[in-house]
Amino acid sequence: MSSGLTKDGTVEITHKTIGPSRPSRIRVASHIKVRDLRNAIAEKGRFPVANLRMILRGKALQDEEDGDDVYVTLKDEDSLIVAVIPKRPVGVETFDDDDDDDDELKFQLPASTSRWKRKLYYFLRNKLKLPDIILMGLFSLSLKMWAIIILWFILAPIAHRWDLGPIFILGTGFSIILLNLGKRQPGDVSAYSIFNEDFRELPGTYNADRIDRDIRAGQI
Repeated sequence: MSSGLTKDGTVEITHKTIGPSRPSRIRVASHIKVRDLRNAIAEKGRFPVANLRMILRGKALQDEEDGDDVYVTLKDEDSLIVAVIPKRPVGVETFDDDDDDDDELKFQLPASTSRWKRKLYYFLRNKLKLPDIILMGLFSLSLKMWAIIILWFILAPIAHRWDLGPIFILGTGFSIILLNLGKRQPGDVSAYSIFNEDFRELPGTYNADRIDRDIRAGQI
């Protein structure tokens, strides 16, 4: 097979898996996402993608950087070192368990997050060094909720200037309660009998009638 960049823009590279295995060759695009390169090597070698690590020219390759996909430019006959991290056997504990637990507790954006949110997230985390608990609070709220919070801070000084601070605070409390009542599906019964048809109570409700019945039955 001839060397060099082909007309279709692909190159042939060698990837060597750490361990007792022979180098393998694979043909990929010369300018490719690291994510796609990882998937191609994992598919050919039948490796688990999540456990695959790659090193090119002495540098570990990452799929993303500051929320953007990382591309790599390959040359014909480039050599790639591949490491497959073994899965931990079930029931075996290591000294890294605490670190793994910490990684699981770190806040991570969902895969469906928009690009601008990812850029903002990486800026706040990497540049401003905000802790995960703050990032969780910032990105767990919707744009609608942020608009309500900003509007509240705008109206609060106005209410204070007109001596309506207590009413404003009470109104805020009632609004939070009403907005978090949720919506009942047809056929659902409220925990408060006053909101149910015929004042129907939930089974097992402990009230004065239940106490009276238990006394008459000798259970108290």
